[in-house]
Amino acid sequence: MKLLPLLFILVFTAPALFASGPDIPLPEGVTARIGSPQIIVTPDRADWTYAPGDPVTFTIQVLYDGQPLPGVVVQYRIGPEKFLGESTEVILPGGRITIGGETMNVPGFLRCEVTATIQGRSYKGLATAGFSPMEIQPTQVDPEDFDAFWNDQLALLKDTPLALKKTLLPDRCTPDVNVYAIRYTSQSQNRPVPFYGILTEPAKPGKYPAVLRVPGAGVRPYNGQVGLAEKGVIALEIGIHSIPVTLEGSVYDDLRNAALAGYRVEALEDPERYYFNRVYLGCIRANDVLVNHPMWDGENLVVVGGSQGGQLSIVTSALDKRVTGTVSNYPAFCDVTGYLEGRAGGWPHMFRDDGVRCPEKNATTAYSDAVNFARRLHAPFSMAMGYNDVTCPPTSMFAAYNVVTAEKELHLQLEMGHRGTSEFYDRFIERVLKMAKAGQATF
Repeated sequence: MKLLPLLFILVFTAPALFASGPDIPLPEGVTARIGSPQIIVTPDRADWTYAPGDPVTFTIQVLYDGQPLPGVVVQYRIGPEKFLGESTEVILPGGRITIGGETMNVPGFLRCEVTATIQGRSYKGLATAGFSPMEIQPTQVDPEDFDAFWNDQLALLKDTPLALKKTLLPDRCTPDVNVYAIRYTSQSQNRPVPFYGILTEPAKPGKYPAVLRVPGAGVRPYNGQVGLAEKGVIALEIGIHSIPVTLEGSVYDDLRNAALAGYRVEALEDPERYYFNRVYLGCIRANDVLVNHPMWDGENLVVVGGSQGGQLSIVTSALDKRVTGTVSNYPAFCDVTGYLEGRAGGWPHMFRDDGVRCPEKNATTAYSDAVNFARRLHAPFSMAMGYNDVTCPPTSMFAAYNVVTAEKELHLQLEMGHRGTSEFYDRFIERVLKMAKAGQATF
């Protein structure tokens, strides 16, 4: 990364001046103002995208009730995502400042992160400039025996009865949708293991496309996809931890903080025992539930999810030739070895900590990394993400997207982090319905 001179920085070094904070004017007769400050950071190009070597400048604005806040002190850091530089403190005399001149010499993402304390509360804003993101390539190894390994794992499912059990949940049903709690059986190291989920189906008899909704990270209950079923889809939403998904919330809190607190790296030294191995097989078995549903149309089977669910949607679709489409939002576990090469890796960031690194664990991730499954996608693939994601760095997600050879499309909401807006989720439903060939969804 080449550093160029700052275009404009006005630095006040008097400690008393920095300590005084911004002057927030009061209308006549008002005792105090209660505002919601915003820190807005923007690159100087409308598409936030540059070629390696191009300088980028960032504009920082601090707004209070929609107006620039003069005299506010901010701290900013600039650098490749997850490798930001030292903090610099500046004052914004008019509530706005332009900084920059930095660049990257290789494809990747350069981030400007800004913080400020206003009326005793901390606020943050950021923007991320992309440098030829379509040229980012994975650091992850593609093992020669990858396909043989997973063929052996999938073979374990063939002699395992599905043992599906459905329990109607009358309090969740609607006039148009039937809702069931389900239990089915998968495999892990030649042992049967249970999986649980919520199945929603149109109440009206007919033939419908099927959608598997795979979960984001964490331990929680699930409500099912009633909205999709209302639009003419058989939808199955599953949990991955082999516990019922209809228990009291405190049960999940206890598991999240104790037995399942470290599931993301459990048995990471062994590809066959690694936690996500059993999860991936459980997702394939969920598709068995859907294709055996008497109302399935016999053709359309779509897998969808975000974050960890984005990871699981890619993996499930790559391993299961019955899948006809994939909708993946801001996928996790992409190119997790990036940290071993000095750049951002995907969630759960296990290799950012030197203490977790060892040859066995590094090698195991090659059999679980979404990058290597993305290479093997065979059905149409739709991905959506934002440049400002700090949980799943865009470098890692582009590393996966760029190796997809199947028909693909990418949807960007540039300023989005790891949580979508209402506009994003509206478009997500449209993408799912279009992929499933349900309704009249259009982009």
